[in-house]
Amino acid sequence: MVCLGMAVVSMAKPSFLRAEQPSASDISAATSPGSSSSRRRDIVFIVNPQGANGRTGREWKKLLPYLRSRLGSDCNICESLTSGPSHAIDITREAIREGADAVVAVGGDGTLHEVVNGFFWGGKPVTKHDSKAPRTTSLGLIPLGTGSDFARTFGWTNDPVDAIERIVKGSRSRIDVGVISKEGGDLHYFINVADIHLSAKAGFHASKYKRFGSLCYVIGALQAFFGHQNQDLKIKVNDGEWEVYPKVTALCIGNAQFFGGGMRITPNAHPSNGKFEVVILQDFKWYDFLMKLHKLYNGTHLSVNNVLSRSAFSIEVEEVVGTNSIYVQSDGEHLGFLPHNFSILPGVINMIC
Repeated sequence: MVCLGMAVVSMAKPSFLRAEQPSASDISAATSPGSSSSRRRDIVFIVNPQGANGRTGREWKKLLPYLRSRLGSDCNICESLTSGPSHAIDITREAIREGADAVVAVGGDGTLHEVVNGFFWGGKPVTKHDSKAPRTTSLGLIPLGTGSDFARTFGWTNDPVDAIERIVKGSRSRIDVGVISKEGGDLHYFINVADIHLSAKAGFHASKYKRFGSLCYVIGALQAFFGHQNQDLKIKVNDGEWEVYPKVTALCIGNAQFFGGGMRITPNAHPSNGKFEVVILQDFKWYDFLMKLHKLYNGTHLSVNNVLSRSAFSIEVEEVVGTNSIYVQSDGEHLGFLPHNFSILPGVINMIC
């Protein structure tokens, strides 16, 4: 990790560094009455330098002077570059335990996904070592990735200057996080969209072609169609009765609205309303996607035949006939195959927005 505007230190393993510098005013909260001083904010920026074929790393270097000029006088700015899968999870946990005011994901949805998972450990939110500390660590985002689908729900662009201005302003809102469980498996968290079957399979293949930028989603979808068969699924919503949904093509569980490079798949979802939007596509053929693709991208597909939508706080999904071949993913990350359970954690993270 590197702390900017302070002593520069490089660590072989994730470590949050607190700089010994004079206190200055906090730019996101006023000093309490009667207080003689306030401390500088500690903000950790987690950067995937290989994101978007290396573009994230290059853009980040260009961004640093502006970041220093806007935040450096009031914040301890700590930079941490990820070195591989799951590294951002470890960095985030360490930063929260050491009392960071905010952890900012710099990159795409994959980096954000790992940072969100770093907010949890052993089924519980990670907390600071100092239990008396009054503040909780907030989540921030500078979208610089291939897709940046989560940012679209808030209407944010990929302009990093706009993202830094949000951090400067410091407005915060409680957001929901989805949690995924499977018997005998670890808990997994998602902030955007979890999906099942064709779309998840397409995402799995798309991840292998990210060197082609947004075109990776098209390539992944084409590859997923080969050998695809719609499947009957059993679904239990909100601990109700099991229902059988025949010929399911894809099932999407939205905490936010967009996935797959801008497809507005769950148009009524929002990460602060305490519930998922579940959208089920049934008996779609390849030509249905061609004919209705524009509706999937602009979010008007809910009026299409064989498309169902409902709200849910929890949902369990299983195959009717076990094949162990129905893909599951969340935020574009492959999670294996059905069965899985999905539930929502309302307002569990404070996000800079």
